[in-house]
Amino acid sequence: MFDKLTAIEERYEDILQQLGSAELQSDPSEYRKQAKALSEIEPIVERFREYKSVAKDLAQTEELAASTDADIKELAQEELKSLVARRDALLAELKVLLVPKDPNDEKNVVLEIRAGTGGDEAALFAAELFRMYSKFAERQGWRLEVLSSNETGVGGVKEIIATIEGRGVYSKLKYESGVHRVQRVPATEASGRIHTSTSTVAVLPEAEEVDIQINEKDLRVDTFCSSGPGGQSVNTTYSAVRITHLPTGLVVSQQDEKSQIKNRAKAMKVLRSRLYEMELRKQQEAIAKDRRSQVGTGERSEKIRTYNFPQNRITDHRVNFTTHRLTEVLNGDLTELLDTVSTHYQSEKLKDATAVS
Repeated sequence: MFDKLTAIEERYEDILQQLGSAELQSDPSEYRKQAKALSEIEPIVERFREYKSVAKDLAQTEELAASTDADIKELAQEELKSLVARRDALLAELKVLLVPKDPNDEKNVVLEIRAGTGGDEAALFAAELFRMYSKFAERQGWRLEVLSSNETGVGGVKEIIATIEGRGVYSKLKYESGVHRVQRVPATEASGRIHTSTSTVAVLPEAEEVDIQINEKDLRVDTFCSSGPGGQSVNTTYSAVRITHLPTGLVVSQQDEKSQIKNRAKAMKVLRSRLYEMELRKQQEAIAKDRRSQVGTGERSEKIRTYNFPQNRITDHRVNFTTHRLTEVLNGDLTELLDTVSTHYQSEKLKDATAVS
């Protein structure tokens, strides 16, 4: 770790020297590139230098603490406590700073929830998961907008797609992708037997046009009359839109709006995010086949979490974490659960970041 920090400090000094050269200053594009690189590693260098300064003070204070002078020894031992605390805090900060940043962390997301196995019970659970994320978004001050939903007659949803906008949305929710399993006695079960159902969650970083370029010639756009509730104009005009991305075969339909233009815009937003996720998946697989993150792996079949109602228990199988606060979590109190999972993956990344090559 310290070899890595020393190398970063040397690179910092090298870039600093280059920025002062006439050659680099005459090339605005390269100058901006190097200035950005400098700003990215500057916090690490500042903390590392502070750490070295504290470590030096600590060594000197330890010598004083061994003094035969009682007054000096007492003062030194008192100062040692604060220096050790500061050193440990700086070390923890440096470990976090060394973890590679996910460029998508500040992005908004497209949230997709679908009922899996379990019929009506799976659809009810999918609706509960959506309410859970909605309440969490509200607590965070985020903006949630439903793009499309396919509801069942019993209060459940077969599928619901929404955007969530706000600060650091993807960084908070990116590990929620996967299969969520529920175990409980359905209201329609007369014998009191526990049923197991599943719903899938996909959290996609919202892709901007600069992230994913889509050629119009690669799209087939079909329009049709919307189905379901929505009033006379929705059901009798060709406002619904189905977009097929020919190279990949991805299909996105949107019919919630009365306007064909609005439906097309929403469909394109979902399509762009799905294509972006596919690109992320390819990169992930190329970089490390044996250690993939939850983002874009496509492994939707893997069970990540179980919600057990009879025991008021939630278990996250990836990190072997269990909490008996099921009711609170479903009411949007997700912080403990999300932080535990995030800390686990941060630790995994930290092992790579601090590994001595």
